[in-house]
This record gives sequence, C-alpha cells and structure tokens, in this order.
Amino acid sequence: MAEKGLTEISRDARALFTKGSEAFERQNYDYAIALLQQVLEREPGFFECRRMLRAAQVGKVGASTGFFRKMLSGASSSPQVAKAQYALRKNPAEALVIAEQILSGDPQSSAAHRVVAEAAKSLGLPQTAVLSLEILWKNSPRDKALTFQLAEALADAGENGRAEKLLSDLYQAHPNDGEILHAMKNVSARRTMSEGGYESFADGTGSFRDALKDKEEAVSLEQEKRVVKTDDVAERLIGEYEARLPAEPGNLKLLRSLAELYTQKRRFDEALAYYQRIKASEAGADPSLDRAIADTTARKFDHALAQLDPQAADYAERSAKIGAEKLAYQLAECRNRADRYPTDLAIRFEMGQLYFQAGQIGEAIQEFQKAQSNPHKRIPALYYLGQCFARRGINDLAARTLQNAIKEKAVFDDEKKELIYALGSVLEKMGKREEAIEQFKLIYEADIGYQDVAAKIDAYYAGK
Repeated sequence: MAEKGLTEISRDARALFTKGSEAFERQNYDYAIALLQQVLEREPGFFECRRMLRAAQVGKVGASTGFFRKMLSGASSSPQVAKAQYALRKNPAEALVIAEQILSGDPQSSAAHRVVAEAAKSLGLPQTAVLSLEILWKNSPRDKALTFQLAEALADAGENGRAEKLLSDLYQAHPNDGEILHAMKNVSARRTMSEGGYESFADGTGSFRDALKDKEEAVSLEQEKRVVKTDDVAERLIGEYEARLPAEPGNLKLLRSLAELYTQKRRFDEALAYYQRIKASEAGADPSLDRAIADTTARKFDHALAQLDPQAADYAERSAKIGAEKLAYQLAECRNRADRYPTDLAIRFEMGQLYFQAGQIGEAIQEFQKAQSNPHKRIPALYYLGQCFARRGINDLAARTLQNAIKEKAVFDDEKKELIYALGSVLEKMGKREEAIEQFKLIYEADIGYQDVAAKIDAYYAGK
C-alpha cells in the first residue's frame, strides 16, 4: 500500500473528503470526523485526509472543557486499546481504524499513536507513521528508541535530512553512544543512495555507469543541493546555468534556480526578471511563485534600507519612507494573491499580519477570523486575534481568545510561552494582578529567562 494524493483516490472518496473539509472549516468537528473516518476506511493511504482528521480530533477535544472533556477522553479506555493492539498482529488496516476512533476521543493517547505508527509501518505508510511518531517524540524527546523510530520513518518518507538532524542532536547529547552513531551512518548511507541514484541501480532499473558519476559532477550536484551557497559557488552556478539557458529556454527549474541565486547575490532586479519569465509561462499560476516574487521584492526594500547611513541627518526620514513603501507593496501584493486564491487561508493569515503591522486592526481581525479555520494557522491566528482585541481595549474578549488558544496548544514550547505571556499581560491591563502572576509563574517554572517574567515575579513578591 502506498500513500496517495487527492487525485489518486476514488471519486466517491473525493466527494466525502470535500464534505469533510467543509465541515472542518465550519468547525463542525463531530461531523468532519465522521466523514473523514469514512474516507480513510476506503482510502487508508490518503495522507492529507488523515492530517485533517488529526486536526479535527484536536479541535473537537480542544473545544470541550471540564466534565465533558473527561468523558471524551474516556473513549480511549483500555478495552479499545487492547482491541487495536490485538488487531495489529493480524490486520494492521483494522488496527488503524480502531486507533483513529480512540484518537477522536483523546488525540494525545500515546497508546493509540503507537498503534498508528506500527500499523502504518506494516502497511507502508511512512508519512502516517511520522504524523503519530512526532507527537509521541515531542512528549519524550530524550527517548532513544522513539527517536530511532521517528528517524527511520522520516527516512522511509524521503526526509533524510530531518532524520539525520534528529539523530545528530541525539548524538550530541550522548557523544559516546555507538548505537546512535550506527543509526546516523545508516541514514546517511540511505541519503547517499537516494540522491546519487544508487537505489535504481540496486533494483535493476539503472546502470552502474549512471550511478557512479565522476567526482567533479558529484561535487557540483552537492553544491547545487545546498540551500545557501557560498558566494563563489553561487557565482559559478550562475555562470553554468546562464550558459545552459540558450539551449534550454523553457527549463523552468533552471530559471527558478537562477532567480534564487541572483536573490542570494542581492541582484534583485535580475532575480525578479527570471521570476517574471516563469510567471509568463504556462506554470505561472503558482502561489509559491507569487510568494517568491513577494519575498524577493521585500528583500530588495530591506537591502535598500541597509545601504542607508545611520549617521546621516535624513536617515530617520529616508528609512521611514522605505519602510512605508515596503509595507504598502506587501499589502497590495498580498491582497492581489488573496483575490486570486480566495480559499488559501495561509494567505489570509499573512494579510492579517500585514494589516496588524500597519495598525489597521479592524481589517486584521477579519483576516485572522478567516485564517483560524486553517489547522496549521489556527493557534497563531488566535494569538493575533487576542492581540487585536487588546489593541482595541476589549480585554475580556482578548483574554478569552488567548485562553482558547492555550487550551488547544498541547506542547509547552516557545509558542505556548508567548500565548501565556500575552494572556498575563492582558490580565494585568484588566487589573487582575493575581491571575496575571499565575500565568507568569507557569513560564517562570519552565524558563526563568523568558522575556521579563523573572522581574515581574520578583517585583510581585517584593511587594508582598
């Protein structure tokens, strides 16, 4: 079994997924879960559906409080877990269905996520395995066996770089652990095989001559794959690509590589000219291309700002002018993208950020309210909504919005600290000092160096 995209599933499953997506966007999580589970029973390899189902499960439980949430968590009772574990031995597909039923009541169920990971591995669904293993690993990042499992699943999913980074970080914490070093070598070998074309040679679809490229070409390919090239490498690659272009004028990958290299060299006009050539082609209707053009233009403004002399008498005036021009450009460009891709909620979130930066709070609220339906932008959108309400002095609504975001954020990371700090600040404005201090204490217990929480806690107790 292989993982599938939307175009690879049956028509009936696509229709159900569309209905499930619409229910999810309306935050009708129960209905969305029911529909998405039906899709996965028919198409267990449809990864995008499983990812949306996971977001709906989190949304459902996050929207529940108190006694009702405890009742929902009771769905992951030991009989269900035992049933899933038993099914895992003989029918991994059935185990996967049962595990999803458990997660619909308790999205953080470690036992259910372990079943999902094992079943997915048996069924050849590495992305599905990664989805659950990442949740488990975030709760136990020092668990060596779990780190190995996640690294293996990432490598199976073709994410060798992430797998290597994961194992490298673990090895730094345990520099004398030969088992970790062995795992790192295995992942590195898989990456070499994959990127060098040796896998095709091993399975008989390639030739030895194809696989064994000469040393000079191997070095060149390695340099091309680097995200950031040194200036001399970038200059050499520009020369090579420009020389190839007359013979390959329609090679869009080549055009995009040139645009990226010129951007790195801060030759922004040349970079934008290549992006426009791609845009004029049949592949021009691409949101990622529009975003690349916007980012390159923004970097052009930043470069102009960096060229100003801070000691000049008119520095403040000129820097303010460039900043205003940049923000005006970004807003106009983002509105244009939002008009062309009205269902892309990530663009709505970006536009909300720009409105917020421009001080247009009413417009920002509208965009963040739309963006929160995107499961990947929901918590950041709620954070900004809370900030918007606070800017307007509607502190009770700001506090409630931030509290909702905190409930949905399971992992205590920097994003959660930021949410808690913002809530504490709003409670301070409301005159609820005791409640505010309780929020700051939560951060203080975990990270005494975060912003000014130590000073706030010290001042509070000194006052007492």
